[in-house]
Amino acid sequence: MSGEKPALTPLELRKQMLIAESEINRAQLCEECEAIAGGVRSFADRAKTISSYASVAAALVAGLTAFYRGKSRPGEEKRSWVQTMLNGIQLASSVWLAFRARRPDED
Repeated sequence: MSGEKPALTPLELRKQMLIAESEINRAQLCEECEAIAGGVRSFADRAKTISSYASVAAALVAGLTAFYRGKSRPGEEKRSWVQTMLNGIQLASSVWLAFRARRPDED
């Protein structure tokens, strides 16, 4: 024998082609899984951003509601300006803390 390989039978040739096709399909599947994972990560990032804005908006609405609910009604004793100022500072600090705690660039 002069080092020549014997010719492949049609069955052996088909087997090798199926193995090669399987490897190609496996590589494509891995690429598709990576693309899906990237899409899920992107969606999760957007959801975090939206939830942070919703949280801040809820804190702002709750603070404003509490602030305006505390205003005196006709016939009631007026609140002092110090108490009003303290309520405003409390509202501003709660909104500030909500913004600081939910910044999406720190996640």
